[in-house]
Amino acid sequence: MRSASCASLVSSPSPTANSSREEVIMPLPTIGTTWPPADQGIIFSKMREWQAWWAGDTDTLREVYTSGQATRPSMQKDGLIGAVKRFFWGRQNTDLRRQEARLHIPLAGDICQASADLLFAEPITVTNDKSDEAQERLDSILDEGFHSTVATSAEIGAALGGTFLRVVWDSTLSDTPFIDVVDADYAAPEFRWGRLTAVTFYFIVGTEGQAVFRHAERHELDATGNGVVYHGLYKGTSSELGRLHPLTDHAATEGITVDAEGKIDTGSPGLAAVYVPNVTPSRGWRKHPVGRNLGRSDLDGVEGLLDSLDETYSSWMRDIRLGKARILAGRTALEDNGLGNGATFDLDREVYEAVNVPPGSAKDSGLDIETVQFAIRFEEHQQTAQELTRNILRSAGYSPQTFGEQGEIATTATEVSARDRRTTLTKGRKERHWKRGIRQILQKLVDVDQVLFNGPGGTIAVEFPDGQQDSQLQLAQTAQALATAQAASTRTLVQMVHPDWDETAVDEEVGRIKSGSSMSDPDRVGYGGFGLSDQFEQDDENDEDNPSFPTGSVGS
Repeated sequence: MRSASCASLVSSPSPTANSSREEVIMPLPTIGTTWPPADQGIIFSKMREWQAWWAGDTDTLREVYTSGQATRPSMQKDGLIGAVKRFFWGRQNTDLRRQEARLHIPLAGDICQASADLLFAEPITVTNDKSDEAQERLDSILDEGFHSTVATSAEIGAALGGTFLRVVWDSTLSDTPFIDVVDADYAAPEFRWGRLTAVTFYFIVGTEGQAVFRHAERHELDATGNGVVYHGLYKGTSSELGRLHPLTDHAATEGITVDAEGKIDTGSPGLAAVYVPNVTPSRGWRKHPVGRNLGRSDLDGVEGLLDSLDETYSSWMRDIRLGKARILAGRTALEDNGLGNGATFDLDREVYEAVNVPPGSAKDSGLDIETVQFAIRFEEHQQTAQELTRNILRSAGYSPQTFGEQGEIATTATEVSARDRRTTLTKGRKERHWKRGIRQILQKLVDVDQVLFNGPGGTIAVEFPDGQQDSQLQLAQTAQALATAQAASTRTLVQMVHPDWDETAVDEEVGRIKSGSSMSDPDRVGYGGFGLSDQFEQDDENDEDNPSFPTGSVGS
């Protein structure tokens, strides 16, 4: 939230710049504005519900699904209130003596974590085409935790339907700009033609009794298309922003230096913030002016199934509790502990004296002691839970195999892809959103670095890794088949077997392969002789001087 302290790099305003903020006309919200914004209240309520499922916050789940039940019974039979009351987590415990026995299964959290892992378990490749120096500069900036930042953002975005990334800089923390995450339930975005045109972030920075201090940070474009950031400090209540105060009135904002208009100029084109939807379209908000531009949560539409899964496991645990072996003993088998202390039955006692029953009655079951143990319906509960889990994962866009369900061992990446087909499709849809968002925000990062930190600038490209790769043996077999069919060059085969190698390494390996497998040209064999001609000439001279047989004997 102190990201805006980057303003210290901008020329300081006049001493009265912050103190006269209420007299300056700027696009920040006016006095008395409600929070959340009235037109987005339904969106924030739904995000609160998804956040509770993702975080496993059972207190919030109870609050969400029991709110509004203090109405007359006729209103509770149908409609939204009736539907909410039918939720397992919407049932109120009317018997205060009974201990809460509802169990929560964190499947929603597992789904959102898996979404982030599918996207960012392996670091993405980001390149700057300007120069080697520019690439080194970019790598040094991203090494400061960028990959962990986007992975965290992706998990929260999977729960809330999307997330925001922004460029920030703080000279007290780093000598370069960096990327920060803002969760969707902190933002009031504005869209035009499906594109983000402005967004205001609201952060609660402190409270004083009933008063709530909020820091408002608005990103928009100026008349020239450059990104600007307005900052304001509000003192209000839990439901209203209240009045605008000088930034110096709170420690969280006193370090922000703005100009006379209350803004910071990034000095480069484009917003310093981007919105990355989780997946589109947004089914429930298709007709909402803002919601239709937002992403869809992985938990959208499966809230009832998640609730039923918790109910199933709670019922299963109830069977286990009730299935404990119990002994029912009659009064005659109890030992009196004295006046006012009741009676007890000692399970470890071996001999019972002075039991007031006729002799032999214990043998004839006359002694009133009986064991009781109820059946535990584990198969029924297990099958129900598995079916609910499969339905939840399918609706969220994932294959059960992604979460270890029906875990057969796949031997090749092709088999993995076939079994995880649903997951692969969902991952591809999310990658397209993230690739665009990351490219935009990193391009803004490089531009800000060039303007404010004298960086080299450049153009950014982003590539996601292939999440499913064959083993070296399978790659080698494929390469051998292609080589036998003469369907690929040596260079292509090397790149296939070693996809992580750069151009230099590939060239060196191709050279070694050609050198090691070189053979003599048959057409050149013997060209220039083998040095045997002199020997033949010497043999001829010796034959003339010393014939091997008498010349006169020939034909004689």
